[in-house]
Amino acid sequence: MNSIALLGTRIVYKSCYIIVLSRKLCNGSFDRDKIVSELYYLEEPLKRMWKGSSFDSVFDENHDDFGGYGSGPEDRFSTRQGFFDSGRDDARKILEILQQDGPEFDAKAALSEMQMRVSGFLVREVLVGILKNINYANKSRCAKLGYKFFVWSGHQETYRHTANSYHLIMKVFAECEEYKAMWRVVDEMIENGFPTTARTFNILICTCGEAGLARKVVERFIKSKTFNYRPFKHSYDAILHTLLAVNQYKLIEWVYQQMLANGFAPDTLTYNILLCAKYRLGKLDQFHRLLDEMGRCGFSPDFYTYNILLHVLGKGDKPLAALNLLNHMKEVGLNPGVLHFTTLMDGLSHAGNLDACRYFFDEMIKNGCMPDVVCYTVIITGFIVAGELDKAQEMFDEMIANGQLPNVFTYNSMIRGYCMAGKFEEACFMLEEMEARGCNPNFVVYSTLVSHLRSAGRLSEAHEVIRKMVEKGQYVHLLSKIKRYRRC
Repeated sequence: MNSIALLGTRIVYKSCYIIVLSRKLCNGSFDRDKIVSELYYLEEPLKRMWKGSSFDSVFDENHDDFGGYGSGPEDRFSTRQGFFDSGRDDARKILEILQQDGPEFDAKAALSEMQMRVSGFLVREVLVGILKNINYANKSRCAKLGYKFFVWSGHQETYRHTANSYHLIMKVFAECEEYKAMWRVVDEMIENGFPTTARTFNILICTCGEAGLARKVVERFIKSKTFNYRPFKHSYDAILHTLLAVNQYKLIEWVYQQMLANGFAPDTLTYNILLCAKYRLGKLDQFHRLLDEMGRCGFSPDFYTYNILLHVLGKGDKPLAALNLLNHMKEVGLNPGVLHFTTLMDGLSHAGNLDACRYFFDEMIKNGCMPDVVCYTVIITGFIVAGELDKAQEMFDEMIANGQLPNVFTYNSMIRGYCMAGKFEEACFMLEEMEARGCNPNFVVYSTLVSHLRSAGRLSEAHEVIRKMVEKGQYVHLLSKIKRYRRC
């Protein structure tokens, strides 16, 4: 069994140092991270592996406190749907009242006069509504209104706050940069008997970007006796997984040492997270030692381990070793999926080996894995980086013909490609096309187009793109960032 576990190690070990040699090619003047994050396909599966668990985003929680009314399935569905519709309607009314709050208007009194039944679903709808409307200009007011509603709802006879509502108000404070208020809510939550969870930790760690503050959060959770770390094996795996989600790679190393010092043994999840961190930090020697250690401890590579290895081989421009590893996966009963091929192709495209990318793209289809929008975007981005706009356009057209609709990252790659080729009319048309297809441009799309138009001296067209963005009320708070782009 150990020999199987070490096979992936042997394949990667021989080719690892080529990554260092290829780094210059990968880190050229073209800012690829603005299109597709370099390690997105390496880490994202690990970050999402506990979807549906207590680690999920606060937006995914949906405790509606709805009773089992109705005698039959149809009655229950009808009544339940009516409950949701009524709750959303009440939430809209509450948000309208909160917006009127001021010296001459008592929002709490107005809310009480409505005499509505407060439920977990209603509280969630209101707090999420506040979250979605936070911007740079109104964050202080949103924090006050969110807390005012939180206090008012907690005093209603028919309702008591849940862990979900505490997490939501914490998120409101975090987004509004009211960190002291956020920590007070955490203390109140614990005092009221709610255990802190991986979700609580995630919200806190995301607001403590500086390594020193982040370490204090970790130390508090390691020592906490109320930390509920399910569904993870132990608290350290929960903490390590969260740190991976927020790219705190150095802190992952420190937590792992604390874990060993406290007598906790690593499992496959621990090793996978550590492998990602070591690779991201460029500590290749430690990366390979971990792989060897993993095999010696009797842990066979799993779905995620192979994904990491394939990215390393792709980034190191080792297509033959990657092919051997894919064949080995089949031999041990783990059939490679679209994710594995996409991860490999992403690494190979970073290494500039587009011929190998195309080969594995065809191999993927032969193996019965149909490419999705992410896979197509990787190939398209690779061609754009290489300056092969025509091939990128061919893949873009093939993608649509095969029923895969481009996403915002696909469009951004194409827009950047057109701009690099000086085809600004086509780039602007692509922006209009993505909006017509219902794909809303993000800030990167706008800034990509504006910066290239300005660099080409087409200032009036750049201004027109900004004007349309402002008209739609999108990313207005980031407008100054666009204006600071160099015109040369």
